[in-house]
Amino acid sequence: MAMTETIARDGRANLVGSLWMVAAMAIFAGEDAMVKAASAHLPIAEVLVLFGLGGAVVFAIAATTRREPLFGPAILSRAMRIRACFEVTARLFYVLALALTPLSATTVILQATPIVVVLGAAMLFREHVGWQRWLAILVGLAGVLIVLRPGAESFSALSILALIGMLGFAGRDLASRAAPRSVTTSVLGVYGFAAIVVAGVLYALLWERQAFIIPDAAAMAFLSTAVACGVLAYAALMKAMRTGAVSVVTPFRYTRLLFGIALGVLVFGERLDLPTLAGSLIIVLAGIIIMKRPSRLSLFRASRKPS
Repeated sequence: MAMTETIARDGRANLVGSLWMVAAMAIFAGEDAMVKAASAHLPIAEVLVLFGLGGAVVFAIAATTRREPLFGPAILSRAMRIRACFEVTARLFYVLALALTPLSATTVILQATPIVVVLGAAMLFREHVGWQRWLAILVGLAGVLIVLRPGAESFSALSILALIGMLGFAGRDLASRAAPRSVTTSVLGVYGFAAIVVAGVLYALLWERQAFIIPDAAAMAFLSTAVACGVLAYAALMKAMRTGAVSVVTPFRYTRLLFGIALGVLVFGERLDLPTLAGSLIIVLAGIIIMKRPSRLSLFRASRKPS
């Protein structure tokens, strides 16, 4: 009887966690759409700066309310410095991809992040990865190449922006694994959004060199909604990861692909071709196999050491 109740309770937790994950991915897709819409009204650097400031302020208020220190030796640790570099790279190139390339294609390439994280964990942290996962990694990377189509007439060099952004996010996730335990989720949120501000300033000074303008009502609405979506999605993601079993909940990250494609087609009038659809399916299937296969892979274990 007790075992039956435990199984039922775990089943409910997994269901609730999965629903939280789907909600998080839907809201993240909405954030991407709002950032893309805002970039049509403002310089890209300005979008980065304003979006980053908004998110950093919200998370700073949350951290202060909980009396979590925003400064300290842990913030300056090697892992946090590396994480900041990857965060700036990821945010800069991903927002550029959102602004300059189709939302659907950018979302597809982003879905390869978990595959690259597992690959990086095997190479950098000597995590054990069985041959099934190695095969899934290679297949997933092949899916990315199908979407990019290097060498084909339809290949766009701008699609490399999304690829660099994806690699940046993977590097950030790997660096987060080594981050000190004393750095809370809210504080990580503060510095994550602060990195977006840094990315915007660098892009403004080194590349775009376009004067910032006073946002009109539409731009402010898009940016405000993007910040709200970012904070809500982050909270939903944390709720999902703490509710159900990670192996059950994590594959639902790929629902972001469905939401991103739907918004790209319905809102921005994008058209999908067969290679993009095929590559999407391959990436998702490879990612699910990687998450589902039992192994000693410990990406999601709470075993990282303070640094």
